[in-house]
Amino acid sequence: MSSTDSPPPLYASREPVFPRRVSGKFRTLKWWLMALTLGIYYLTPWIRWDRGPNLPDQAVLVDLASRRFFFFWIEIWPHEFYFVAGLLIMAGLGLFLFTSALGRVWCGYACPQTVWTDLFILTERWIEGDRNARVRLWKAKWDLRKWRLRIEKWVVWALIGLATGGAWVFYFTDAPTLAVNLVHGTAHPVAYTTIAVLTLTTVLFGGFAREQVCIYMCPWPRIQAAMMDEDTLTVAYREWRGEPRGKKREEGHGDCIDCMACVNVCPMGIDIRDGQQMECITCALCIDACDDVMSKIGKPRGLIDYIALKDEPRERAGLPPTPIWRHVLRPRTILYTVLWSAVGFGLVFMLFIRPEIDMTVAPVRNPTYVTLSDGSIRNTYDIRLRNKHGEPRPFQIGITAPEGMRVSLEGADYPIVQVNADELRLQRVYVTAPAGSEAATSDRTSFRFWVEDLDSGERAYDDTIFNGREQ
Repeated sequence: MSSTDSPPPLYASREPVFPRRVSGKFRTLKWWLMALTLGIYYLTPWIRWDRGPNLPDQAVLVDLASRRFFFFWIEIWPHEFYFVAGLLIMAGLGLFLFTSALGRVWCGYACPQTVWTDLFILTERWIEGDRNARVRLWKAKWDLRKWRLRIEKWVVWALIGLATGGAWVFYFTDAPTLAVNLVHGTAHPVAYTTIAVLTLTTVLFGGFAREQVCIYMCPWPRIQAAMMDEDTLTVAYREWRGEPRGKKREEGHGDCIDCMACVNVCPMGIDIRDGQQMECITCALCIDACDDVMSKIGKPRGLIDYIALKDEPRERAGLPPTPIWRHVLRPRTILYTVLWSAVGFGLVFMLFIRPEIDMTVAPVRNPTYVTLSDGSIRNTYDIRLRNKHGEPRPFQIGITAPEGMRVSLEGADYPIVQVNADELRLQRVYVTAPAGSEAATSDRTSFRFWVEDLDSGERAYDDTIFNGREQ
């Protein structure tokens, strides 16, 4: 190579993908799932749920101000974060289960990137036309018509992105109130900033980046191989039936007529006939396209289909494939199902046995103790009382301790406090040991705080330490 020659580029420029419209059972399934998932996302913040006075009536609400999560009749407090952790574990196990059984079926049907990309491609098709029209427009010079179509498309994309960002912030505060404030310009700047960022990222990822997000940004394509084995059902091409391919129907040719229908409908822009590829999201649109062509030329459907690697030698030998249930029900998937069910059962069990009142005790260490004028020793504690009921409740605070120790409350003549509905109350409490008693003269004495709901009789307790003056 001469010194004037430029070195070859390290990266190839992106080839835009213009998927062709296709119809079939898998495309129909994707339409229904897209409508369902988008409907849940956009409409859920507007569902009302009556929890009583002084409580939010939004069915699903992440209340950051009160540090609580409401989900219909379920209320999760900060100290109950293990419920959220359990749901995340269930989501991970569910992803492992579906991937081991059906490959990247999550990516192809329910991943937010896939759902919004499908929506953006749909609007693009409505405005610019199907694949051939969009390819011609891409190659055409920038004239008035091209500018008009592009601006129309970008405006619709921006509106979708705006609705997406707006729906997200509605999950964190009362949706109707925030909607009015957004329109009047009186909402918090954080709300406008969040909507702007999510609008931009939605348009960027769903409208422009598209398949690049799945290929270069998402880690799951690199992880999925560990979840799959020879029994996993995934989209594949029956090469032993389709090859050698050819456009002419001549003797000795396979069923594939090299029509490129499977390539033209692929949202990732790959050729499934090249074998398993990291880019494939198992959306199965190539199955619909190929089945349509096979029906037109009078060949059996299923040249491209959900296939397990284990069935390849059987089908090459002319034997029927293994029943689907045997691929799905195998030790790995059964193990994932058992683990997933166990976590779910544990969460439901914990949800039903959790108490309606709760307390935590924090000793005040500065000072560790105080010596009163009569020689008695006093310790100070901060007690947090949670009332999870929908109405105010009277709570009585007491101790189980060596004889002579007594409890008193700051700002109260009696050890009874009123805790408002669904609130956390901080109460300072004093515990005093008489002069010369065992607790007063010992370095550390264990005892128990308890609180009782005087309406229901329900109790909660917490163990702590009394610090005395060691002789």
